Amino acid sequence: MESTRERSIWAWGWRDKFPDEAARRGLAQMVQIMVPGVKPAPRALPAEPDVPSSTLAVPDALASFASQAPRDRASHARGRAFPDLVAGFAGDYAAAPDVVVRPRDADEVARVLDVCATNNWAAVPFGGGTSVVGGVDSKLARGNRGAVVSLDLSALVGVREVDATSRLARIGAGTLGPALEAELETHGLTLRHYPQSFEFSTLGGWLATRAGGHYATGPTRIDELAHAVSLVTPRGSLETHRHPGSGAGPEPQRWIIGSEGALGVITEAWMRVVPRPRWRASASVAFKQFEAGVSAARALA
Repeated sequence: MESTRERSIWAWGWRDKFPDEAARRGLAQMVQIMVPGVKPAPRALPAEPDVPSSTLAVPDALASFASQAPRDRASHARGRAFPDLVAGFAGDYAAAPDVVVRPRDADEVARVLDVCATNNWAAVPFGGGTSVVGGVDSKLARGNRGAVVSLDLSALVGVREVDATSRLARIGAGTLGPALEAELETHGLTLRHYPQSFEFSTLGGWLATRAGGHYATGPTRIDELAHAVSLVTPRGSLETHRHPGSGAGPEPQRWIIGSEGALGVITEAWMRVVPRPRWRASASVAFKQFEAGVSAARALA
């Protein structure tokens, strides 16, 4: 399930949702009223980013799924922390990756890592690009390496297999939250994991960062929902075992989840899913004291 809608290069959201000139003038006037003495002036943003030309010659082994288009490189330059947004709005793409690759299977992921290891290039796994801690920052990754390769997982998508009896689903790491839930819905299932970045983040990103969801009164961390994980590393592949439960020594999966891409690239995972709820209801409750609200949350848990 692929979307043809285009993300904003630097802002949080879609390109077609960027405020038009009239809306930006209104925002400037509001800021001027709220902050006396400040005189913001809206400025025109270029249609395409100004990205320094890459001098990297893309190896033949990667050429069929690689891109050096300015917009591709700009959109993979950094994450979505406030300093990233400021730099993007200012048009600073000097540290953009030299090339963006979109491997279509685990073998091509391994090929990318092999080429990077051979040439002393940095490989930066890239899911939805929503990191706010520098996790996909090309400048930080470069160091003293000769080049930066942004390894985009957007081609490794989809719910690939469902085991309804065991309530498990095998899902590609590049699958965005809305697409994941839409595909599970056809099976009457849900992962029930809704981080704040749900719309723009991926399953692989959730696993690599050990993400937390909004259902705080039940299983909410992604590691509680992960059953088995596939990882490609520069030295080979690792697939944790699918088993109902085990108390035999350390759990290898725990080494992978939360590793932030330092150990390798997560390509897919078997996830624990549950039937979608048949009925939903919501209510708002106000408490006069914070402590009373905390007590109520504990009682509900």
